[in-house]
Amino acid sequence: MKETSLLVKDIMVRDVVMVSPFATLREAIASLNKNKVKALVMDKRHEHDAFGILTYTTLLRFIVAEDGDIDLINVYDVAAKPVLTVSRELEIKHVARMMVNQGIRRMVVTLNNKLEGLITMDDIVGTILKSVEE
Repeated sequence: MKETSLLVKDIMVRDVVMVSPFATLREAIASLNKNKVKALVMDKRHEHDAFGILTYTTLLRFIVAEDGDIDLINVYDVAAKPVLTVSRELEIKHVARMMVNQGIRRMVVTLNNKLEGLITMDDIVGTILKSVEE
């Protein structure tokens, strides 16, 4: 009997913290801190737009390198967009390979172009380590 493959939907984070593209960086930082997360998914501006992602690393680079004013700069000015997305039905091994090849740690999970969750390299590694221990 063949073992079933682990899919994105099996380990993705469903409770994603969203941020408006029009929020200021100060508001985004407050949301990161309040929700104790390392990344925010930037919402689409309309149905045919793309999601974006704003991470602590991106914020730090911008604030330090650009000496940016966090009260005057909006999330859409800094967030990575379009963000790479994956289907919730994709096998984890393919997502891990994409993350390594692209040098990214997080991907937005979608179904029919609707946000379903977020998957991180930490989620994947944690699941692999847990399965090895069993």
